[in-house]
Formats: sequence, structure tokens, C-alpha cells
Amino acid sequence: MRVPTPVAKSQKTMDAYHQEALDSGLKDRTLLAQLWPFMKPHGVWLWLGIVSITLGAGLSLLRPLIMLHAIDGSLKTHDPDLIFWGGMQFATVALCEQLLQFAQTYAVQVLGARSMADLRVSVFAFLCRLPLGFFDRQPVGRLVTRVTNDVDSIQELFNSGALNAVGDLLRLFGVVAIMLSLDASLSLVAFAAMPVIGLLMVWVRRRARDAFRSIRGETARMNSNMNEQVNGVALIQAFGQERNKAIEFDGINSSYRDSNIRSIKYDAIQDAAIDAVGSVSLASIIVALGYHGASFGTVVALTAYLAQFFEPISQLAQRYTLLQSALSGAERVFGLLQVPDRDAPERTSIAIADGSREWALEFDHVSFGYKPDYDVLHDVSLEALPGESIALVGPTGSGKTTITALLLRLYEARQGTVRVHGRDVTGLGRDELRRQFAVVPQDVYLFSGTLAQNVAAGEAPDLARVEQVLRQMDIYELLGRRPGGLETVVRNGGSNFSSGERQLIAFARALYRNARILILDEATASIDSQTEGRMQRALEELLRGRTSIIVAHRLSTIRKASRIVVLQKGRVVERGTHDELLQQNGLYAALHELQFSREGSAAPLDEASQRAAAPPAPPAPA
Repeated sequence: MRVPTPVAKSQKTMDAYHQEALDSGLKDRTLLAQLWPFMKPHGVWLWLGIVSITLGAGLSLLRPLIMLHAIDGSLKTHDPDLIFWGGMQFATVALCEQLLQFAQTYAVQVLGARSMADLRVSVFAFLCRLPLGFFDRQPVGRLVTRVTNDVDSIQELFNSGALNAVGDLLRLFGVVAIMLSLDASLSLVAFAAMPVIGLLMVWVRRRARDAFRSIRGETARMNSNMNEQVNGVALIQAFGQERNKAIEFDGINSSYRDSNIRSIKYDAIQDAAIDAVGSVSLASIIVALGYHGASFGTVVALTAYLAQFFEPISQLAQRYTLLQSALSGAERVFGLLQVPDRDAPERTSIAIADGSREWALEFDHVSFGYKPDYDVLHDVSLEALPGESIALVGPTGSGKTTITALLLRLYEARQGTVRVHGRDVTGLGRDELRRQFAVVPQDVYLFSGTLAQNVAAGEAPDLARVEQVLRQMDIYELLGRRPGGLETVVRNGGSNFSSGERQLIAFARALYRNARILILDEATASIDSQTEGRMQRALEELLRGRTSIIVAHRLSTIRKASRIVVLQKGRVVERGTHDELLQQNGLYAALHELQFSREGSAAPLDEASQRAAAPPAPPAPA
């Protein structure tokens, strides 16, 4: 038995992570019905398209009849004017058909563009309402594919003239009825091969849908891989992994190529079979004419109608292929919209355990785990009075940042109660709860836009207020000296700002928001000592009169905290002021001693580097 290598196990794990369920279980009729709410507001364009298609289908049925009467009439009467006026009628009908074709193409494509724009907005808004835990389990590229490629595949149904299927069906029924009325015997001979097409469509349907599902899945996987590689390109180059990553991408690209080839194969089989059946039907009419008499005009008309019969069948087959592609995209889009989880839903149907309004923040025997069978917080209880600053300290992975996430209700506590100003957070609306907080995260992300827009954090920026905030923090000269000032363009993720500058902008966001409660998660981790000292005065002003939760590894930043809560393995093991915890000689004292012994050994190196960077002294005069 072959034992898988560690590399093979790792690759299998990643493949399982990127793989997704391709069948949502939704029926075709259900998927199409779910498109209706997005089409309904644009019903004018829908009805304009349907009317144009119906009239166009009716006019197309007149052309062979015009030919029949013109030919047979001129042969009987030997009047060339009948051919002339027949040609004029034919040209008039053809011109009207083209005008209606323009109207229906324009109407249907406008309908598709507007409906799919509404669908994209709906999907994006839905994603914003999902809890953070959902995004922990999803590759970014997969979600991007939902909003872009999958919606585009549905829109392609409109761009290719999906509603023309109505006209195709009308023409089919019309052609059958007229052909049978002209010559039933020859028509039945021509239709004898029709069951072959029906069996073919049944055979192709399931296989084509599976192929398009696979294409959609591989597209999402490719987008996820590209997103990861682009974001991590610096690390890839630093570790010399360009070749390995190229091989990984080539494997995904090969799977995407193979899925496309499978769909092309079924499409080609379908088209070739329909053309073959059409040729056999025409040959059957020619053979039957040897045993069955018919006028020349009737033969011309039947031949024209037979071409019209197989033309919509061929177009229906092509649209059917596009329908399978669109439905595979719709499966993924509407499958996403079926996710039941919501971000911080207000719970009014259960008893809300409100407490004393004396506390600004309160954790009452709270337990929580990111996975059902593994808790990262165990029976945590802590409180903060209004205006107090509570520092959370502990080794990495002890649950400090998790506590702040539960305060914001980014995750739901498994057991116990989290309260803000005496109210259970599960009884507060999402916006009502989070308006009370300003957050400075450890990993700062800047959005594309301007410096002022990033400070305002999504609100319409008040430039005077933005400047006031930056001056209060004593960083206006640092950030405002850029050529664009407050209108400086922020590139992707803030790549044109240093990590320290991004952290300062995050502080400015908190000041600008002016919330009652502050959460500072490693807020000074990326700021040098000189900048940190300049910010300390602004922080003291910011914290005055506000409740704050400070997550810190640098213990020098929390000496003035009202209370320090020490966590270890998700449990509160110590609490008190800085001096009280040092006297206890427990975990906090050990962390303090370890950290300051390291900082003390690093101080001579810092002084040496500063001396090395200083300009050389001028030579002494001779």
C-alpha cells in the first residue's frame, strides 16, 4: 500500500479547501424564478422584447408564403409583375423583420444589463450582511467570482438573445402547422428524423451542465489562486518559489482548460447532429418527390420552411448550451444567497439577559470557540466602568483579540453574556451596537480613495475636521506634507504608505469617529519610539472620559491602564494594576521581566545605529 507523502497530504488538504459543492440542489425552474425579482423592475424592456420577438416570428413565417404565391401565380398566369410585386413584398417583410430584430436585441440586452447590475448589488449587500466566520471559511477569489464571473454567465444569456427562444418556439409551431397545411405527406417525411434531436438533447443536457459547473468551479479556484499569489508576491520572490507557484497555477489552469474542452465537445456534437438531421430531412423530401407530386412553388416553400424549421432548432440548441452555462452560474449565485447566517442579527424572540448599567462593558462567564468542539475562551468574566481603560495581556493565542471581536459581535458567544452599558449585545441592532465603538486593529487596511476618505472611514469626509484630528495627533506635518495633502490618493491596500503611517491613519480614524468606547489592538506595534512618544499626548486626550480596551504585547504602553487583565490559554489568571501585578510575581511579572530584559539589551544597539546614521562631525580647524 502506497503511503502518501507529506507534500501529497498538504496538496490534498488545499485541494479540498478550494473545492466546493458544484450542485446546489436547486431545480432549473426555481433558478429561473429567482431571476424574476431582478427583472420585474425593468418590465417595460421585457415586454418590448417579447412583443418585438412575437411580431418578428410572425413576419418570418410570411416570407415562404409570399414566395409560393409569387412563383405559382406567375407560372400559371405568365405575368412577370407577380414576381416583381412578390419580391417587393418579400423585401418589405424582411426590412420590418430587421427593425424588429434591432428593437428586441436592444430591449433584451438592456433588460439583462440592468437586471444583472441589480443582482450584483444584491449579492454584494448580502455578503456585507454575512458573519465574519463565513469569510474565515471562504477563499477570497471564490467570493469575487460570485459577483463577477458567475453573474456575467447569467448576463450572457440575455446578451445572446435568450428571449429569442420564445420566437424560436413560435416559429417552430408555425412552421409545422403551415407545412402540414401545404402538404402533409411531404411534411411528415421531413419530420421523421425529429425524435433523434429530442434524444440528443436529453443526452447532452446533463453532461453539458456538469461541464459548465466544473468551469465555474475552476474559475473560482483560479481567481482564488491568483489573489493569493498577487498578494503574496513579495514572499514568493523572497523565498524563490516562483517556479513552484507557476507549477501550481499550471495545474489549476489545466483543469480549467479540460473543463472547457468537455463543454466544447458536447456543443460540437449537438451542432453537428442537428445539421446532419436537417440534411437527412431535406434529402427525404427530394426522394419523396419521386413518388409524390407537388407544385414548384410548394416545393420552394417547403424547402424554405424546412430551413426555417432547423434554424430555430439550431439556435435553440445553442441557447440551451448557454442556458446550461447560465444556470450553473445561477446555481452558485443563488446558492450563496441561501446561506442562512447573518451578521449580528437582533434577537427579540428570546429572553435578553440585560444587567446593571453601572458597567460600560461586561463579560459574564463567557465561553467561545471558533470550532464547535474547541473553545478558545473559558468562563471569562471582566468588567469596565465608564471611562476606565482595561488592558488585555497574555501570550500569543490567549484570546485577547477574540474578546474584542465578541464585544463587536463579530462572533457569537457560545455561553455566557456580553453586555455594553448594561444591555445584552444580542438584543442590540448591529449598527446601534457598533456605533458605540472605534477600533484600531493590529492589521490596518486602507481602501482605495483619498487620505481624507480613509480617515473618515466611509463617511463623507469633513476636511476641516480631518485636519483637526491630524493636528491633534501631531501628525499633520507627517501625512499632510505629501504633494496631494489630504487629497493624496491611497493606492491598493495603502501600499504607498509605510506600515507606521498606516497605523497612524488608523488612530486618526478612531479620533474622527469620536465613539464612546475604544478598542486598541496592538495599536502601537508599527510605530517607532519617537512617533509613539508624540502620539502619547493625543492618546491621553482621546482616552479621557472614554472607556477603552487595550490589547498590548508592549507592556510599556499599558502602565497607566485602570486595570490589567492577564489571560493564559483563554482563561483570566490575573487582574489588577501594573504595580499590583508586579507585586504578585505571577505571569504578568514574568512577562514584564522578560520583555524589559530584551529591550534593555537592544538599547545599546539602537544607540549605536543612531550614532552610525548621524552625519560625520566637521573636521577640527588646523
